[in-house]
Amino acid sequence: MTDPGLHPTAPSGRPDAGERELQVAEVSTLSREVLDRVSEAVVGKTGALELVLAGILAGGHVLLEDFPGLAKTLAARSFAQALGLEFRRVQFTPDLLPSDVTGGFVYDQKESEFAFRPGPIFTGLLLADEINRTPPKTQAALLESMQEHQVTVEGQTFPLPNPFHVLATANPVEYEGTYPLPEAQLDRFMLRIGFGYPSAEEEWEVLRRRMSRRQEDQTVEAVTDAAGLLAAQRAIETVTVDDTVGQYCVDLAAATRRDSQVLVGASPRGSLALLLTARSYAVIQGRDYVVPEDVKAVAVPALAHRITVRPELWLHEVSGATVVRAVLGSVPTPPTVVGAPGAGASGVGASGVGASGPDASGVGASR
Repeated sequence: MTDPGLHPTAPSGRPDAGERELQVAEVSTLSREVLDRVSEAVVGKTGALELVLAGILAGGHVLLEDFPGLAKTLAARSFAQALGLEFRRVQFTPDLLPSDVTGGFVYDQKESEFAFRPGPIFTGLLLADEINRTPPKTQAALLESMQEHQVTVEGQTFPLPNPFHVLATANPVEYEGTYPLPEAQLDRFMLRIGFGYPSAEEEWEVLRRRMSRRQEDQTVEAVTDAAGLLAAQRAIETVTVDDTVGQYCVDLAAATRRDSQVLVGASPRGSLALLLTARSYAVIQGRDYVVPEDVKAVAVPALAHRITVRPELWLHEVSGATVVRAVLGSVPTPPTVVGAPGAGASGVGASGVGASGPDASGVGASR
């Protein structure tokens, strides 16, 4: 079975000679520095930004689905700058061709032969803006790149840079002239996140910063580079995950498949995405082990988009997010995390916070 939104060359195991190596504590510090830099551009979305970074550190791709003007593009560009990754943006339109994304062969008159000209997908972080506005043929070209970490053009395969991540945006309310992503392609995104509208204070802070900046463009300082991100991803592979937490992820995914409101529940790819994202989220929170609250914090963004609700329940405002929240309230939380550093006899993870993590950041509330 393939990993959720991962490429097969995702960094794992021991680093090769000459590769940078980081400890988990250093990755935690690095994560906070990246979030601080991105927060210089994006105001008041700490919870959502943590989830985006967790998805990147887990080696996955993230779908940002929310209304226009809520800093989705700004967040993607800021993450690329803070992580020191090459950044490309593709505006997906109905007339966009697969070759416009992947590149193609162009005749070189000087050499009298066809030469491959790489497309914008050959980058470190690709922003697929309004991905649901392009036809399925172009969406499928992006799908291979997301899953296989390569591009195939006219029978020839070209590897993509490492690391390679896709942050895609979609408008959840305007469907005229769009091509909704099929369930199989939605499943390739490790997380689906919404930013939500800012509070009055946060919105005023956006205006205040713009007046103080005296220009439209804004940049953030790089905290690391591509090699540093790969080292951070390797370090996260060493994070301790107790068997009880892993079984909890399986139980949550399985519960979505048994729910009477659900036509198709989360697949094993969903439970794997839940575990991998929770592991990265734990590191961002400053721990080298995973507790059930980490799983709960990422459950809605990791599972909701993988659930298909029965059509007759749409009018009752039943969605994948409401199903996941109900499952979080019904599946027993593991009472302990055996072997977690600092965990006493009573253990950790029994506070029963439910879905407060995702709700607090306003994510996972899309359809």
